[in-house]
Amino acid sequence: MMKRFCLVAVLLMMFGFVLTGIAAAQQYPLVDMAANNVIQKYQMSSCEQLWEARGKPKSAQEQEMITLLRGDPMIREYFINKIAGPVANKMFECGMIP
Repeated sequence: MMKRFCLVAVLLMMFGFVLTGIAAAQQYPLVDMAANNVIQKYQMSSCEQLWEARGKPKSAQEQEMITLLRGDPMIREYFINKIAGPVANKMFECGMIP
């Protein structure tokens, strides 16, 4: 009886983790879109273009996203986790980080 209870408990926990992952993937569709735009920008830009863009002022849309990210740590973590790998790799290739 105890084995069956433990098995059911484990299955319920695993089902919960799956549902949580699905919910997180659909939780921030606008942030997903912005993150995909950032990733695409870094992948499609040359190193020279990225160096030039570094000093330019941000657009109103970018400023709005930055404000959102500063105001909500959960959204910021989600966004950074999504873009970290591709952006860091490109910055490394371009000599922007050691």
